[in-house]
Amino acid sequence: MKRFHQHTGLALVLLAASGALGAAEILNRNITEAEITAAQDGWGKALVQISDDYRSGGIEKAKATASAVLDSAYGYADGPVLFKPTLASGEQTFRLTKAGALAYFVGHDPAYPADTGFALKNWKSYRYENAAVYINGNMGLTMGTVHLIDRDNKEVDVDKTWGFRKGDDGKVRIVLHHSSLPYSH
Repeated sequence: MKRFHQHTGLALVLLAASGALGAAEILNRNITEAEITAAQDGWGKALVQISDDYRSGGIEKAKATASAVLDSAYGYADGPVLFKPTLASGEQTFRLTKAGALAYFVGHDPAYPADTGFALKNWKSYRYENAAVYINGNMGLTMGTVHLIDRDNKEVDVDKTWGFRKGDDGKVRIVLHHSSLPYSH
């Protein structure tokens, strides 16, 4: 009897694998390198757009754009985002809320008096070079250098680590953003 059940179980597994029992629904929320690249490209384009909107429409237009970017590109709606901006220090080094990130990008928030608006610095283009990309399931991490060029053709290099998560809605959002200026001695 035991031998019969072993063979029956094996036959069912083989039938299921062959599709004879019907197609199984497969849910795959794994993030891809192409989705990570698109998210990085989107971040750079958004930074330039915030800068352009500030030049053409002032702080209110820049703030509206930056807020929309934070809503769509970052995972604040799902919980804290681990955000360490390039030029932040002291008690406001780490920004776990959308308000903290918005202040960093566009300034003009009395709760963050040191913030002058990183995204308002007249950026015209960007490029990035990933040192590595690590993907595991619905999470992807990148580390590398972002090169930002302003309208005077001055380049600023920023070391950046990003963490991306693909949510239940299929959208990729930033859940970790750490940047710093390269060490020089």
